[in-house]
Amino acid sequence: MRSTARARPRDEAEKPFWISYADLMTALMVLFLVVMSVALLAVTKTVTEREQEEENHRQDIEELLDRFEAVTNQEQFAGITIDRESNVIDFGSRAQFPFARSTLTTEQQTLLRAFVPAILEKANDELGRRVLKEIVVDGFTDKTGTYLANLDLSLQRSQRVLCALFARPTPEERPMSPEELEQVRRLFVVGGYSFNAAKDTDEQSRRVEMRLRFLGVRETRTPAIDVAPGNFGTCALGG
Repeated sequence: MRSTARARPRDEAEKPFWISYADLMTALMVLFLVVMSVALLAVTKTVTEREQEEENHRQDIEELLDRFEAVTNQEQFAGITIDRESNVIDFGSRAQFPFARSTLTTEQQTLLRAFVPAILEKANDELGRRVLKEIVVDGFTDKTGTYLANLDLSLQRSQRVLCALFARPTPEERPMSPEELEQVRRLFVVGGYSFNAAKDTDEQSRRVEMRLRFLGVRETRTPAIDVAPGNFGTCALGG
């Protein structure tokens, strides 16, 4: 009886309740690996989704440019092209100005009033509202004269394009609707480049272009706030 009582504590000491330190570290390492794997999968999924959104957005922009290009391919708009590298609608010789002047001919104004409604139709459908932010009408000059004088002239030329859109059409034209004019006011802005970005010849440099600015991924157009409909006003005649 004494011998048995003395042997029991020795047996219990050989079978400890607590797990070993090595087993504990192994379990913690496995847990760490599981947590890191889950975190990496979540990050990878987020990056992949973002990349897919950006790719879809890029494809939407390309599709909208295709639609604008289809408009420029119409016979009545011959000479107008889409520069996909700079996202610019280039009017070529069909929107050039005389030396030191900002006047547009009747033919040029008629062309603008026919062309702009055609691209507004594309710009304001579901795809256009999703990717197009605004259209900047940029004026340019040749290199003759001072920088500031040409900057003022280039702004006058871009403004003259907007004036042509809101001017009274000829009897042969289809007038732009009030809704289209509202779209012009919301979507179009003007800019001037002076003689920066001059082209090979002075005649080519005296021009206007329409630069397309696109929304970013998940960005939406900012609606016009507190702008009364109509009441567009008139432009003063100038040179």
